[in-house]
Amino acid sequence: MQAEPSPRVHQLAVPKKNFRSLSDGIKRIHVYSCGRNSVIWDVSPLAMQAEATPRVMELSRFKMPPPAYREDRINHALSCGRESPIWQVSAAAKRARDKHSLEALARPKTPHRDYQPPREVETVVSDNAKKAVASPRLESLARPKSRPDGPFRDAKWPVSDLARNATATPRQLELAKPKGLVDGYQPERTVQWEVTRAARRTVATARTVDLSRPIMRATMDHVQFNPDAFIVSEAAKKGRCPPRIEELAQPITRS
Repeated sequence: MQAEPSPRVHQLAVPKKNFRSLSDGIKRIHVYSCGRNSVIWDVSPLAMQAEATPRVMELSRFKMPPPAYREDRINHALSCGRESPIWQVSAAAKRARDKHSLEALARPKTPHRDYQPPREVETVVSDNAKKAVASPRLESLARPKSRPDGPFRDAKWPVSDLARNATATPRQLELAKPKGLVDGYQPERTVQWEVTRAARRTVATARTVDLSRPIMRATMDHVQFNPDAFIVSEAAKKGRCPPRIEELAQPITRS
């Protein structure tokens, strides 16, 4: 807290100079600028009475088009800013005569000589058709067919004696025979069948009995628990370490 800043820090701490003149006043924000500062401000009377220099007058002149420049077609009044394809026709074009080829191409295509226009939806019946008389044949064909009401025959009807005494031909008897089975065909067995007496009296062999015995395994508790795990055997008690193990067992001496 008692340190003193260096001259460089003092120099950097100096605020930036405000070059705005007090006569300009506070620039108000434009009404329709969406919060942005307006670039339009009041012009001073001295600026309004100032005269432009010759250099400024020279730079303010618009660029003149070259002598060979041709103005574009006048835009149409209702073209929304687009160039209109309509332009004024010259007097020579108005007085020009059409060629025979143009007149022939301008004529509409005539229909074929056998062309018939479509008939109207409502046709007019002729007087001859109104006074026509139908022939006896037409009247007979126009009569509806008469059919009796109800079923035509019963569902059961008697068989005639001729049909009962009829005898089938050899060809019909041959066709009526059912298709035979192949030699050696055996029908499928039923789902349940009786066990034979020989199968009931069968005695299993020693090998079958041996294979049928389940494998006896100890539980995981007995497998993982070994009560003799920490008991030192008598042979281990009488054992002697070789010289190499005694050498490796010596602690490392550090100075």
